[in-house]
Amino acid sequence: MTTTALEITGLEARLGDLHILKGVDLEVPFGEVHALMGPNGSGKSTLCHVLMGRPGYDAEGSALVGGVEVLGEPIDVRAQAGLFEGFQYPVEIPGVDLRELLAEIEDATDGGEAFWGRVEEAAAKLNMTSFLYRSVNDGLSGGEKKRSEMLQLLALQPKVAILDEIDSGLDIDAVREVAETVEAVRSPDRGLLVITHYSRILRYMKPDRIHVMMAGRIVRSGGPELAEELEEKGYEVLRRELGLGAEAVAEEPGDFPL
Repeated sequence: MTTTALEITGLEARLGDLHILKGVDLEVPFGEVHALMGPNGSGKSTLCHVLMGRPGYDAEGSALVGGVEVLGEPIDVRAQAGLFEGFQYPVEIPGVDLRELLAEIEDATDGGEAFWGRVEEAAAKLNMTSFLYRSVNDGLSGGEKKRSEMLQLLALQPKVAILDEIDSGLDIDAVREVAETVEAVRSPDRGLLVITHYSRILRYMKPDRIHVMMAGRIVRSGGPELAEELEEKGYEVLRRELGLGAEAVAEEPGDFPL
């Protein structure tokens, strides 16, 4: 049995004429929390999109989830393999209760009583029991939306969770709350990849490994101290130290709907 939750090898990705990912290699073992950092346009969001199967990208290489190849597979197959995404800006769904959404998930996964047991346990753990009967993300604060996603994560029990810019738009208290929630969903049966621009959320977490992306590649990896070094020096200093030119900032398109 593999000890690696997520194993990415030689991942290349293009969007039209844009060559964005240029040979990404990355491993996240089970039980660990890794952070992926980098400046705007470095390829972080594209990596997330390609792993989740967003249309429009031409990708090649390998992406294994618990030893199962997901690259090239439909989105539902990737989810069934154990891949989960926490969105930067979770969508509001007025008129659909969170419990109704979870019921659809249970029906698709045939989770049965065990599924609802995890839902009740997660809701209590995250202090979200009352939120089960409210519309999905409707009228919730930024921190509450992220907690709602963590509830869904705990119900689904994925092998790999990619949390894309989960600190975006949050105040200091909400950042701390979300970081504590991420630590709460750490599990020996799961690998977590947290994508972020800044080190502030990492001050409230215990990441096992930090990776820095520039120009569509992982250019440096290290322990938690790497985040503080980036906070002190900035990405531009690292770019010069690595001898990278202007290509260190890749052309990366903005977000777009599915």
